[in-house]
Parts: sequence; C-alpha cells; structure tokens
Amino acid sequence: MEIFFEIHTDLPKESPGGDEYTRQAFQMLPSLCKPNILDIGCGLGAQTLELARLTDGHITAIDTHQPFLDHLQAQATALGLLDQITCLNQSMFALSFPQVTFDLLWAEGSIYIIGLEKGLKQWRTLLKPGGYLIVSELVWLQSQPPKTIQIFWEENYPGMRTLEEVLNLIPECGYHLIGHFTLPEKGWWNYYLPLQAKINHLCQTYNNNSEALAILKNEQREIEMYREYHDWYGYEFVALQKSLNDFSL
Repeated sequence: MEIFFEIHTDLPKESPGGDEYTRQAFQMLPSLCKPNILDIGCGLGAQTLELARLTDGHITAIDTHQPFLDHLQAQATALGLLDQITCLNQSMFALSFPQVTFDLLWAEGSIYIIGLEKGLKQWRTLLKPGGYLIVSELVWLQSQPPKTIQIFWEENYPGMRTLEEVLNLIPECGYHLIGHFTLPEKGWWNYYLPLQAKINHLCQTYNNNSEALAILKNEQREIEMYREYHDWYGYEFVALQKSLNDFSL
C-alpha cells in the first residue's frame, strides 16, 4: 500500500473526472438550499472543493487515508472554504452518522470500493426523505467486449456491470433515476496524464525494486487498456433520489 499511495499522492484527482463534470452532475439535481452533504471516499477532495463552490451547504468529507484529508483541509483553508467543509477519517464500510442526516450523498469514483449494490442499499438510510445520491460507476458501454479488456476488468473490478444493468438496479435499491451521463474521454486523461508522469518518475526511482515495479506496471497497464479499448467502457455519472415507497428508512 505504501507504493500505491506514493503513486497517488499529489495527483490532481484520484479517479477520472474534473470540475466541469462535478458541476454537470450537480446540475442534474433540483435547487438545494443549504444542503447537508456527505462526500464518501473523498480522496484528495477536488470534487469536495467544487461542491463547496457550487452550494451554500456544508460538506462532510470522509476517507481512510489521513494525508488525503490533510491535503483537502489545507486546500480548503487556502481557498477560504474551510467553514463549509469538515474532514473525517472514517470508512465507508462503517459510517457512524445517524439515519436521515443528509440531503445529498456524493460518491465520485469511490463506490466501487464497497460495491455498487451494497453501497446503494447501506447508505440509503443516511438520506432524508426524498434525498439525493450522486455516484460515478465504471460500466460496460457495449456488450461482448474484446477478451483482453474483459479479462483485465474481471481481475481489477469483477463487479463491473453494463450500463443497462446499473440502471435496472436502481429501483431495486430504493431509488429512482433523475439523470445520467457518460464521462467523456477528456475526463479520463485529466487523471491519466498526471498519473503517467508519476509512473515514469517512480520507475526510475524504484528501478531495482521488483515489487514496486510490478505495481507500477499494473498502473501503466490500466492506462494502456483505456487508450486501446476506451470505446467499450466508461464512467457513468448517475443522479438518484431516495424513493419514499415500500422501503425502510
């Protein structure tokens, strides 16, 4: 994990995306007055800061890697946004907040850690009646992908679904769909170009460390897979509202 965090420290983002796509996702929601927001798996917090700029509400940002939270807090302070943001070291697997606390849950590039279905069901009780959830989820955009990319994602994200399967899952988990869009290719390179530069640097640093080089090779392979097979899969931003019918809190 040390080399993983070294790779991902000081990157602009920890997953594909960008401020413009955070804004586009937020704009799928109706106007919210001073919403109480939970940013789940915030990472370095680029989307947390953008949410603070987009709303007059308060954002609680959680992650389990303290250096990420320290970075976010420093950025929020520098931008004059600290009054709107609270950073907490907490796992998405064991959220300690009372039920019906939040108007909006935000999980940009993070719900895969717990799994889409499990996250949707477990986190639902945290939302107020009629509350909202934004997630971005890795999906297959076409059926019958080439074997090479299919095997790659079976190894790295075996729970990956087709877009149709994701949309069909939503009502089963107690939500109804407000809207969705596929992250364009530019959003992936917002993440991959800085990551590529970091990999190149660390390959020189660890040129005699076979374990570190193996991890770096896997990160490099992900970039190469996207470059060759990006028409087959992508990140889907999905905006949901908590259903009020036939479900518990």
